[in-house]
Amino acid sequence: MKSKMSMRSRHIWEGYSFVGLWIIGFFLFMAIPLGRSLYYSFQDLKTSREGLIAEYVGLLHYRAAFTVDVNFLPLLRDTMKTMVSHVPLILIFAMASALLLNRHARGRLLFRGIFFLPVIIASGSILKKLLEQGAAQLPIFMEYDLYSKLRLFIPGDVLVRLLEYSDSLTLVMWDSGVQTLIFLAGLQTISPQLYEAAKCDGATKWESFWKITFPMILPMIFVNTLFTMVSSFTKADNHIMNHIRTVVFGNNNYGYGSAIGWIYFIIIFFLLGIVFLLFRKSLASMEGRG
Repeated sequence: MKSKMSMRSRHIWEGYSFVGLWIIGFFLFMAIPLGRSLYYSFQDLKTSREGLIAEYVGLLHYRAAFTVDVNFLPLLRDTMKTMVSHVPLILIFAMASALLLNRHARGRLLFRGIFFLPVIIASGSILKKLLEQGAAQLPIFMEYDLYSKLRLFIPGDVLVRLLEYSDSLTLVMWDSGVQTLIFLAGLQTISPQLYEAAKCDGATKWESFWKITFPMILPMIFVNTLFTMVSSFTKADNHIMNHIRTVVFGNNNYGYGSAIGWIYFIIIFFLLGIVFLLFRKSLASMEGRG
């Protein structure tokens, strides 16, 4: 008799089939450079006519990142603050946009394209140039001196934070295109009969969102959280990434650049692991394994 594959096993194999090409590409094109960068992080590399000459220095570069480099820790702190503040805003904006775009209305295909357009245009070196020109800042906060006017009603510390968040709305909208499409795909998998049954039972739209919509798109929230965090850590205006580029290509300090790159990778890996643990119980309960 043929052994029937369980639904969970089938989903696992389908998932691996989708990422199989990426795994093959990783081992062909990325594994060796990553291994070399880890090796370089323990070496002091000097250029010569024959190429790079490596001298083993152990953990010297890793200690220097925390004790000698006066820029690394402040830049790392600013990067973490930006991630903590922007990721929730992007997720909330993307979910709200997906809920609006999922409604039956004229021109919704056009609006979907408009929301995704910044992902194509404002990326890479183009985004860096736009940021240098101040395109991501809203001039209304400076031109009309909102701080002095709102200071009469809102405490200064709270107002500064609010204006900082408001001034970053452009970046939030630019960075939410992919997340919006993922949320939209998740919303379209929810059966309309669930909402009809909830409406017959007297549930409000707010209750339907928290009892039906939110649990059903929880896997998409998990995926978008990971994607947004990784995007925040690697985007064009990231302080640590710019610092690594300056150390490696500006100062030609390949060993120290590799070391701070690996420190940064370990921190990112640790934070992503925390996200996995936070979502694990909820996702397991949805699959009937909690």
